[in-house]
Amino acid sequence: MSADPLAVRPLAAAHLRDALTAAQRGHLPEALGALMSIDAESWRGIEHRLAVLGSTLPNLLDTATTERTENQ
Repeated sequence: MSADPLAVRPLAAAHLRDALTAAQRGHLPEALGALMSIDAESWRGIEHRLAVLGSTLPNLLDTATTERTENQ
């Protein structure tokens, strides 16, 4: 367990980036796989950071997939 309960591990950040990239490309199974690879502690940190920014993971994914459809 990390010292900071809201810490996001570097690998989890990479998985989140991969998930958003896959969602933007329309590869939703790949996006889901990347999201499922994120550990529970990092999830709490990711959710906290998104909340501070006034967003949620579903909103972030929606934005990524909307950008894809608008750019086609």
